[in-house]
Amino acid sequence: MGVAGVELSKDPDESLGTMRRLLDIMARLRDPDEGCPWDREQDFESIAPYTIEEAYEVDDAIRRGDMDDLQDELGDLLLQVVYHAQMASEAGAFDFEDVVRGISDKLIRRHPHVFGEARAASREEVRRSWEETKALERSERASRRALPDDPFAGIPSALPALMRAAKLQSRAPAESTERDAQQALLGAVEGLSLSEAGEAREGLGDVLFAAVAVARRLRVDPERALRDASDRFVRELRSDPGNSKSADPEVGSKSEVGPKKSA
Repeated sequence: MGVAGVELSKDPDESLGTMRRLLDIMARLRDPDEGCPWDREQDFESIAPYTIEEAYEVDDAIRRGDMDDLQDELGDLLLQVVYHAQMASEAGAFDFEDVVRGISDKLIRRHPHVFGEARAASREEVRRSWEETKALERSERASRRALPDDPFAGIPSALPALMRAAKLQSRAPAESTERDAQQALLGAVEGLSLSEAGEAREGLGDVLFAAVAVARRLRVDPERALRDASDRFVRELRSDPGNSKSADPEVGSKSEVGPKKSA
């Protein structure tokens, strides 16, 4: 039997042995005396960019439908979890078992229709129950930390801008973001000024934020919509050799700036 009566589908000794091997490898890499010099020097901040990069590579493998790559990238992403947990264990904060216990308890708590007495007849009821449980968790966390109850707490500022805008809007009162979303978008476009850089940046921000509201109204993921549009743009240029060179010499050079993955 597993947590809260959850049946285990595989031999727990085999599964735990496989996971234990990975944890032991990570501990050895971080060993102060016999570990890897590069791995020993890393901290949470230095590893964080790799964690983000691996998550994007998982997404890319899924979008390409490449199951071999997906298996490999999921392993790389799991390594990131193990890496952070090892560093936290060294600092006396928490360890990998605490991470697993926490997410297991959270899944059970957020699925009372599966592990409890609650009933959910539709996806919408499940979503509503999930959001209600998350709101209660945020409120309890704020209370424990003596902080004001903030509906936007827990939304990372480092999220991709479109994704963050969608999450912020999802927690705001519906009438503040969804009412006349299309008109708000048109108004933002009409009010766009290109005369001053600061005004242009602010105006474009308003346009994008309003576009996210329209996407939510249409139940479209704005991040995916923009990725798909970018993919179409690339396909169109690749299909026409005459358009292979950008008219703007700055385009392309800036897009290559960013952290490079360590070997």
